[in-house]
Amino acid sequence: MPNCIFCEIVGGRIPSIRVYEDESFIALMDINPLTQGHLLIITRQHYATTLDVPDDILAKALPLARRLAEAAILGVGAPAFNIFVNNGSESGQAVAHWHLHVVPRHSPQEIPLAAGAPADLTKLPFTAAAIRENLKI
Repeated sequence: MPNCIFCEIVGGRIPSIRVYEDESFIALMDINPLTQGHLLIITRQHYATTLDVPDDILAKALPLARRLAEAAILGVGAPAFNIFVNNGSESGQAVAHWHLHVVPRHSPQEIPLAAGAPADLTKLPFTAAAIRENLKI
């Protein structure tokens, strides 16, 4: 994909510090890390968001993330970690190429995450119904 920094990394045209590679993924050090040991797992093929990634690729991603998270937390001596994917610019996705973050954590203060406000329980069933109507399984 033209102008995609991750496609350039996959193609070897931009350097990266790689931790792992296989036929589907490259795991590399994030150059703008949230914490020490922050890794990115990127697909070799270009997919914009999780909605675009084939199921067989997604099925491989979480087991790989678990193995890399274990290695990362042992490598940097962290007791905890986050695994997450941003989908779309409104969610914070900075590069429109699917990637999964593995972020070792030493404390909750490193990345402030707060719980949401309590839900309006009179509206929650309607929201659930709207989601069920659009569920494609």
